[in-house]
Amino acid sequence: MKRCSALFFILPAVCILIACTQVADVNADLPKNVEVRDQQILNNDWQFIFTDEIPAGIHAPSFNWIGAENVAVPHSWNRVGYYLENQSAHIHNADNINNAQGKGLYRKVFNVPAQTENKRLWLEFDAVSRVANVWVNGKFAGEHRGSFNRFRFDITDLINVGRPNVLVVQADNSKPTADSTTADTLPIAGDFFVHGGIYRPVRLITTSNIHVDMKDFGGPGVYATTAVEGDKAVVSIKSRITSNEGEAENVTLLTQLADDTGKVVAKDVRDILLQPDETEITDVSLSVSSSQLWQGIDNPYLYTLAVSILDSNDNLLDTVKQNIGLRTIEISADKGLTLNGQPLELRGVGYHQDREGKGWAVSAEEIEEDVQLLMNMGVNTIRLAHYPHGQPVHDLADKLGLLLWDEIPLVSAWRYGEEHEAVNTALADNASLQLTEMVKQNFNHPSVAVWGIANEVDFGAVAPMFVQSSPGSNPDPLPILNRLKAEVAQLDPTRNSTLANCCAGVPTWDQSKVPNTSAITNTTGANRYFGWYYGEPSGLAKNLDALHKQYPEQPLAVTEYGAGGAPSFHSDNALGGPVAATGRNQPEEYMSYVHEENWRVLSARDYLWANWIWNGFDFATTTRREGDSQDINTKGLITYDRAIKKDAYYFYQANWSANPMVHIASRRYKERAYQTTDIKVYSNGKQVELLVNDRKVNEAPDCDQNTCVWQGVRLVAGNNELVARASGFASAPSDRVEDSVMWHLNESQINAYYIDAGAIMSADSPKAHFGSDDFFTGGKAMSLDKPGGWGRPPVKAVIGNTQEQALHTTYRAGEFSYHLPLDNGQYKVTLSLVAPDSKSRFNVFAEGSALFENISGKQNADGSFTAFTVAENVNVSDGSLELSFKPSVGEAYVSAISVIPVK
Repeated sequence: MKRCSALFFILPAVCILIACTQVADVNADLPKNVEVRDQQILNNDWQFIFTDEIPAGIHAPSFNWIGAENVAVPHSWNRVGYYLENQSAHIHNADNINNAQGKGLYRKVFNVPAQTENKRLWLEFDAVSRVANVWVNGKFAGEHRGSFNRFRFDITDLINVGRPNVLVVQADNSKPTADSTTADTLPIAGDFFVHGGIYRPVRLITTSNIHVDMKDFGGPGVYATTAVEGDKAVVSIKSRITSNEGEAENVTLLTQLADDTGKVVAKDVRDILLQPDETEITDVSLSVSSSQLWQGIDNPYLYTLAVSILDSNDNLLDTVKQNIGLRTIEISADKGLTLNGQPLELRGVGYHQDREGKGWAVSAEEIEEDVQLLMNMGVNTIRLAHYPHGQPVHDLADKLGLLLWDEIPLVSAWRYGEEHEAVNTALADNASLQLTEMVKQNFNHPSVAVWGIANEVDFGAVAPMFVQSSPGSNPDPLPILNRLKAEVAQLDPTRNSTLANCCAGVPTWDQSKVPNTSAITNTTGANRYFGWYYGEPSGLAKNLDALHKQYPEQPLAVTEYGAGGAPSFHSDNALGGPVAATGRNQPEEYMSYVHEENWRVLSARDYLWANWIWNGFDFATTTRREGDSQDINTKGLITYDRAIKKDAYYFYQANWSANPMVHIASRRYKERAYQTTDIKVYSNGKQVELLVNDRKVNEAPDCDQNTCVWQGVRLVAGNNELVARASGFASAPSDRVEDSVMWHLNESQINAYYIDAGAIMSADSPKAHFGSDDFFTGGKAMSLDKPGGWGRPPVKAVIGNTQEQALHTTYRAGEFSYHLPLDNGQYKVTLSLVAPDSKSRFNVFAEGSALFENISGKQNADGSFTAFTVAENVNVSDGSLELSFKPSVGEAYVSAISVIPVK
């Protein structure tokens, strides 16, 4: 073999080769399919029992495990979260879910390669949750604490050659407490479920005694960084070469970089002396002229880096190949994120790794399906929350050009309280371990943009129950954050550290107790839920502007925003009443409203270096009873089963994607309550038209944010077909696409209104099909019920003189009016009322004339209420009925309104 030792000086514009003993053939292709490592996949033929007992004899090949279940890996025993509706076929239901936390025991019998002399054998687990203990043939191979990262054990001295080998794995996902078996393993809090099991693949890997390091925290042992100057790039490679031979050995280290055709474009050959049972770290630089840069979605060009070890006779001992992209990323407060010097607006979502029917035990193919769904919406970045994800999503991101936010599971809590200070050190050490593993294992992925060290640990300070502290406690997360920030800088100086905080400047929280985490890391993300958990959507602007003003040199992103949405729940007017952020009333239309208004704020702020929606998909958690689901966080743009893309998904597709599209919103609200309604259509076409029952509706005058709204469209009794057509697409000017839905309106709703006042979702009534509050101007939506606290149902008011509690609980109060389109004629107006107090008096006017005068009621001495009604006929002569509620003392109020024609 021709050998060449190369040294490069990096000058401002060029890299110059100044010394070479013999020129190698840099045009030789990279060898195809040269594998010196034997890899045996151990995914099939496992046995499993959920138990904390390890039965005697389990390590014997002949052991008969009575009651064990035959399973394949990836596997989890947990199935968490289910939908209460039946709009689509569901895998989970109340009878088959399993949220048990504890220990599961796995067993497998396997054989090893016949030729093991001068070989090392390794067990490689891509993930076991959350603590793994492993035995081979009854001998303890090792323990790993952490649910998410790859780990390996050297089992060379534990195996039986030529005989069956028994592998036993105990997976423990016990809920962490200060005294639990998982006390020192993050996460110890978080709004997501930690599924148990061997939920990623398992392998038996055979290497030579001399090999690229297998013990470097699950990493590849080869780490590359890139410097780019014009069309030239310098790739710096750090290789860890380990010898388990009994004496010193001379070997050749061959480092090659090949383009996407396999042609070698740069190489380095050097001799190194390996000492027994030691690891040699070697630095190599390769210069690439006329380099192809990894330019995100526009050009995700990948090179192959191959590091090979050869003995003195040029026999190949080991090879590690890594896909790498030549790219530089910079993030600044004024320019945002630049990729290879070009500004890049990052638009994306947060992503949890679970799905219905699988939990965390998802396949690479299912992950690819998820990523494609998100890319079809127009994302170019994904926040991998709230823990390290596996290699499949990283490999996809490299190939497709997505940028990633990687993150460790330091979520909300980092301690158990003042009386458990000793645990703090163990948890901090575990955070450092998981950070080291995450960085090492994902170092070579060009898609990884930042390393996240924490999520919402400032929330634990303003809400001490998250860290089991007293209300007066102010636990300080800064020491652990500073430690992790320094470790990121040491592990990878080429990437920024980052974190996501929740509470700076949010009016809900006492700001004197909010720790200042905004400027600790190189960049910062803000999780903000204006319009959902607090405030109005427009309040997001003031909060972000204040943060940017306070920290003008700190690059700021928005890492979470959004709202819950149940695709089986609907509203006639998303502003008709209060939404239940931690309860059931979460109509799909309100979710869309929050996203539309939040994006209006975010898209106007150039200083934000990225925006991530929370969340791409609904996901499992045992802290929620909300929307149309149980134990599911409903903020996903796509449902947990991937069956339904919610309307908000299409709002972003219209604004983020260039692919021609058109989508009629509220499509699942098929049984309509009102004959007159607004119709909303999302499209990225310049021309959008709407047809209702083959009749063209006047074109929308304004399609702000690619959202077209036709107001006051009249429906007919029976079926109503809506068709939206769009054309004039920037990416395909000649294309024309359309969408259609079928709505239904009962005959009883023609020239009749049944309004559940103050309600964002209408109550069921045996008397009529009520709609949610709509057609109003002024006033405020109120409820007689009292809040029940986070995630708890409200405390129901006691209302007498009615069988329709829900209809009378909500009401509109203040001074307000209703404008109801009607055909001319005589109508009966009935008001259902419950006095919220004993003081208020008011009058109601119809078309300016008094209809009801001096209405009053009272609250009973025991705090209960009494419902009552008033009714009167009115004449409509101008195609509309105006009902005006004007208080004389206190506030006017109404719980329900019915307007029906007099026959």
